[in-house]
Amino acid sequence: MNVLFVASEATPFAKTGGLADVAGALPVELARLGHDVTVIMPAYRQALAAGQLIESTGISLSIAIGSKMVEGSLLKSYLPDSRVPVYLVQQDHYYLREGLYGDSSGDYIDNCERFVFFCRAVLEAIRLLDLDVDVLHANDWQSGLAPAYLKTEYRGVPGYERIASLLTVHNMAYQGQFWHWDMLITGMDWKYFNWHQMEFFGKLNLMKTGLVFSDAINTVSQRYAEEIQSAPLGCGLEGVLQQRRDVLSGIINGVDYKVWNPATDPHLAAKYDPSTFAAGKAACKAALQSELGLPAAPRTPLVGLIGRLIDQKGLDLVTSVMQEWVQTSDVQWAILGTGEAKYEQALAALAQRHPQKVAVRLAFADDLAHRIEAGADIFLMPSHFEPCGLNQLYSLKYGAVPVVRATGGLADTITDASNDALVAGTATGFSFHEYSTLALSETLRRAIAAYAQPELWSKLVSTGMQQDWSWSRSAHEYVSLYTRTLARKQQTVLV
Repeated sequence: MNVLFVASEATPFAKTGGLADVAGALPVELARLGHDVTVIMPAYRQALAAGQLIESTGISLSIAIGSKMVEGSLLKSYLPDSRVPVYLVQQDHYYLREGLYGDSSGDYIDNCERFVFFCRAVLEAIRLLDLDVDVLHANDWQSGLAPAYLKTEYRGVPGYERIASLLTVHNMAYQGQFWHWDMLITGMDWKYFNWHQMEFFGKLNLMKTGLVFSDAINTVSQRYAEEIQSAPLGCGLEGVLQQRRDVLSGIINGVDYKVWNPATDPHLAAKYDPSTFAAGKAACKAALQSELGLPAAPRTPLVGLIGRLIDQKGLDLVTSVMQEWVQTSDVQWAILGTGEAKYEQALAALAQRHPQKVAVRLAFADDLAHRIEAGADIFLMPSHFEPCGLNQLYSLKYGAVPVVRATGGLADTITDASNDALVAGTATGFSFHEYSTLALSETLRRAIAAYAQPELWSKLVSTGMQQDWSWSRSAHEYVSLYTRTLARKQQTVLV
């Protein structure tokens, strides 16, 4: 099968979130299964400075943006340790900027124009590169126009009519909404600006556009696929998703175990696997406590949290619980991330007042993230919503038992340590449903009580470490989804 993977970011070229991890790993796994995969993304400043070998193709682009023509070109590279080609759409005015989607002042005002150019370039690249494409796999709102162009402007173009399209939703909260006059920039007929297709409360909505025009839709967990069909997680588009539920599915993201594996991780004080985790984690915990200035306390539970310090991640619950627990409980906390000022300030104040219990690093530091996963006993993810989540999967591999809220991918990947699950040997963590400080606090107390029972805790850790959430598993599910989508498309073409 021939797949064109369309993404606004991909590691190691450019990254702001989980989409980049998917775009950097899934195509490689698909290629290992024998499929031909090509990735296409914008040539951001970050991508050009990422240290990858990038060459010119000599191919120029001339793209209609409203009433003007904008010139660009195609560059070529490869995903690391593979022969998966990556084509980068070069247009310096649009992409040679400080950030991918915005800067310290906010989103770029011309984001609609930037990604109209990108989506049109994707469709033109198929012709200019003579790509044989069976499935065009778009991702999130930034590539939502690609399925729309495929189904409208390229509908009668030889070679395009048989291409099936899939849109993966990584986060419904980000939809690419713009004022209605940006419809002119898309070049699409105004007849499509209606409440059934591209219009959303008077605005142009590129996520909705992709949902309506793609042949199939999927999200990054089965639970999230169900949750977004109703409010509030549908973010206003639940009606569209309900109408398309027959082509909506969910596939959990995978983990790159070449990068996230305590048996081979170069960032750790000691390497370990399921048979040696007791000694290995003890060494990593001691090293982390020393690095963060926490007291060396082998039997004091160490709770880790890594990620964006924002409402979505449950930081209101976390800060509330911590403010009580630092006064009443013998627990250490290691927090890494950046985000909203109110949470950064609250956590920094807790660390200043309670340096023996709280260590906070307001930064993005990949090496420290690995060491927190290895040194923590418990990993905290009480998200308000979580389409997939990756840190809970890293935590399983590193023996940091997850405490999560049962939403989205967290519900699909973590089995709560209920009595039945403990007896069956399937428990991998602790989860709660109600979004409240009390529910989080009670669940943490359950985890701490289990930690005080070494034999029980070792079983939990061992079960989690032996889980397989590799990209190989996910890739097989995507191949099945591609096959079903292509078969449906071919039936439509024949009719």
